[in-house]
Amino acid sequence: MPDESPTTTVLYLVPTPIGNLEDITLRAIRILGEVDTVLAEDTRNSGRLMQHLGLKKPLLSYHLHNEHQTVARLIERLEKGERMALVSDAGTPGISDPGFLLVRECLSRGLKVECLPGATAFVPALLKSGFGAERFVFEGFLPVKKGRQTRLRELATEARTLIFYESPHRIVKTLEQLAEVFGPERQASVSRELTKLFEETVNGTLPELAANFAGRSSIKGEIVVVVQGSKD
Repeated sequence: MPDESPTTTVLYLVPTPIGNLEDITLRAIRILGEVDTVLAEDTRNSGRLMQHLGLKKPLLSYHLHNEHQTVARLIERLEKGERMALVSDAGTPGISDPGFLLVRECLSRGLKVECLPGATAFVPALLKSGFGAERFVFEGFLPVKKGRQTRLRELATEARTLIFYESPHRIVKTLEQLAEVFGPERQASVSRELTKLFEETVNGTLPELAANFAGRSSIKGEIVVVVQGSKD
């Protein structure tokens, strides 16, 4: 039997597949079918998933650029008893995706929030890297400009395994910067297109990985970089 009461929970955080649609859970499908509204990072992407699942629900846009403007209106609807599911384009909402502000506001108002377990990209990338997974640090996306070098220098002596998200158009620059700050001998792993047909994980030193990806004519897919912790 489900361990939550649908009459008291108003907001569900529902992980969606990071690539392979078979990774959706039975509970996620049930919740998406029961809620009144689905909050989606991109309504087009979520609409295709809902269509694949045979579900029809109103979709509302909820993303990084409108999060602050929409929270108050959503809270008002949730307080009236409307039930909503928050999904991201891929993976678990709230991890390098919008969601924190809405969850925080729900909790401050005494509204019940449920988070379903499910897909997230950094876990398979971490385990496939072959580095220690007993203790790790998830950094998400590095600052694009301001504070980037400072953050890298702070992490250079971190003994735990480091995990970063990166986009295809910045991956080469990021690997080069990591090599410069962390040193040319530091081992790392780059995973992309996880759970998809062309899933790939490449291991090597940071300079080797930078050269590998710099030599490609094109790079596609969301990327997870896992860096071995410092041994100094």
